[in-house]
Amino acid sequence: MTGVKELVAVARAGIENLRPAEVLSEMQTGDVLLVDVREPDETSTGTLPKAMFAPRGVLEFWADPQSPDHLPAFSPGRRVILCSASGLRSALAGRTLQALGYTDVAHLEGGLTAWAAAGFDLI
Repeated sequence: MTGVKELVAVARAGIENLRPAEVLSEMQTGDVLLVDVREPDETSTGTLPKAMFAPRGVLEFWADPQSPDHLPAFSPGRRVILCSASGLRSALAGRTLQALGYTDVAHLEGGLTAWAAAGFDLI
């Protein structure tokens, strides 16, 4: 049996892990979809500028172009950077998007905790 620790390690090994400064750079220079996968009750502390909220419980439905709940912001060919509180759920979410055919997926290593520790603002 595999535990969550192993699942996260496999997820991190299979996606691009970005430091806060790298995410900030992409936010400033590229067409990137920033997705915060935390649950609504976790978001009062803020998020990355221009990030959309897509809780893990609905991410697949919103991201899958075949789903009746698909949101147009999601496109399998678009650059997607995911974030969560500490980077665990965002890594898992990245692997999920890859399974749905997304090819340019990354996540914020260390999550919003690392972002704030780097001195960057949350909105």
